[in-house]
Amino acid sequence: MRDCPRLFISPTGTPPMAVDGMLDLEPGQAHYLGTVMRQQAGAVVEVFNARDGAWQGVIDHLRRDRCRVRLVEQTRAPASTQGLCLLFAPLKRDATETVIRMGTELGVVRFRPVVTERTNTHRINAARLESIAIEAAEQCERLDVPTIDPLEALPMMLSQWPDDTALFAALERSPQHAMPPAPRIGDSVLIGPEGGFSPREHDMLRARPFVRPLSLGPRVLRADTAAAAALALVGAGLEAVCGTGL
Repeated sequence: MRDCPRLFISPTGTPPMAVDGMLDLEPGQAHYLGTVMRQQAGAVVEVFNARDGAWQGVIDHLRRDRCRVRLVEQTRAPASTQGLCLLFAPLKRDATETVIRMGTELGVVRFRPVVTERTNTHRINAARLESIAIEAAEQCERLDVPTIDPLEALPMMLSQWPDDTALFAALERSPQHAMPPAPRIGDSVLIGPEGGFSPREHDMLRARPFVRPLSLGPRVLRADTAAAAALALVGAGLEAVCGTGL
């Protein structure tokens, strides 16, 4: 099944998957299979979500925007990704989409966009970002799709932060020799906007006991590059400690 199309099926409003069950796909998924992938009745597909796991299915009927799949067998048991949350300031459109795609591939379980003093945009296209996350989950073979929260101001978020949850903040000019403490499942990573955090935000973050300053090396990275680097760095620590991670 490695080369067959892979489709995320939202568990909301759909019955549990079962052998010989029939699954009606969304119009966009039917269009993708028929027009983009050139599939026909009898072709094998994989459908998945965290509730049902992954299932091998066979296309029973496909015409334009309608497709019905017959479920054959479960190939992976249900499972949810055990990873980190990512707080990030929205960037220009392509860069924000890159953060969502890379973060999904690296095991982010929740995206929390934040407004900082230097944030360039105060709007996000939630539907578009969800679509990017679904496509990335289908490509990287995870079973779940991360959630994407509404925009929230950074000071408000920090004021409500639980003290027992670490926030690994990529702060410019943090000591390069400083190694952050071991992360835990449920901890978060914070990436600033293009142009970095303001001096006031630096002071605000360093004053919080749950913030763990994180150095990404001597070079100044683009915000989307910094997101991938920070997730890889903290995720490696999570995997070392828990045997899981990004």
